[in-house]
Amino acid sequence: MGFIEIVSSRRVYWHSRILSFTREVVMGKRATLVFVLLMAVALAAYGQEQPLKVFISVDMEGIGGIGTGKMVSSGGKDYALGRKLMTEEVNAVVAALFAHGPAEILVNDSHGDMQNLLHTELDERVTYIQGNIKPFGMVQGLDSTFDAAIFLGYHTRAGANGFLAHTGSGSVKGLWLNDREVGEGGLNAAYAGEMGVPVILVSGDLEFTKEFEALVDTRTVSTKQAVTPQVAHLIHPKRVRARLSAATTEALDDLANASLFTVGTPVRITMRFSTTTRADILQAIPGMRRVDGFTVAYTARDMVEAYPLIRLMYKYVSF
Repeated sequence: MGFIEIVSSRRVYWHSRILSFTREVVMGKRATLVFVLLMAVALAAYGQEQPLKVFISVDMEGIGGIGTGKMVSSGGKDYALGRKLMTEEVNAVVAALFAHGPAEILVNDSHGDMQNLLHTELDERVTYIQGNIKPFGMVQGLDSTFDAAIFLGYHTRAGANGFLAHTGSGSVKGLWLNDREVGEGGLNAAYAGEMGVPVILVSGDLEFTKEFEALVDTRTVSTKQAVTPQVAHLIHPKRVRARLSAATTEALDDLANASLFTVGTPVRITMRFSTTTRADILQAIPGMRRVDGFTVAYTARDMVEAYPLIRLMYKYVSF
């Protein structure tokens, strides 16, 4: 092979290598570009499809349209109407949540035997928990995966001048967490706060909303005002539902600024009862201390330990 042929052959060889390399680079760039575009689309879709997780705990005494104790008792006059009003109030909030965007909603029936909501009339897009044999009671199912919590139909704490006021049961005369007195709303908010979940909206009688606002910077909707502990001056249920719908939208728009209510750790539980007998029985729990004839105290590691113990103390210990 002559010199010219050798040079020509090498030119052909290197030309083919350059063309091959160029094709690889171009294809690589195309593949990279396609990959980037696919990832961008996937991430955008992921961001759009992630639903807001909302926990709703619904009690009954503070529901709009309920004005006597008989309406919240299964054997009482107009209890059937009370159940309907309770269900409609939940549905009003749920509708506002879904109108705002994709949502995953868990509703926890939180009154009495905790089987009051009319299941077949609930918005079919929610899931719900019923029944009261559950360690975390009114906050059963709430964990750190939720973005927000809403408390509906609540009442003020024992001894307060509110409609059907009590804390857990009639046997409790006072509950303190780290020396701060709370009712059911404060107790549940403290548990939610430890989970990192803000309570963005609550509703109930006027005294309850005042009580809760003193603990948590959040939106409240007043549904009635107590005339006496057994009688309420009511706002029409339709107006209550309209206010709840508007407040839900406002709370979601301002979710980034929602506040947590926490009591810190450890949690010093102090509970005062109506009789000395319950306090006597609770001395059987290791670590329980007697403060006085009616009052006991216990120090829990956190709200996860404190909550089911508190529920045990007032609900499941009997004599």
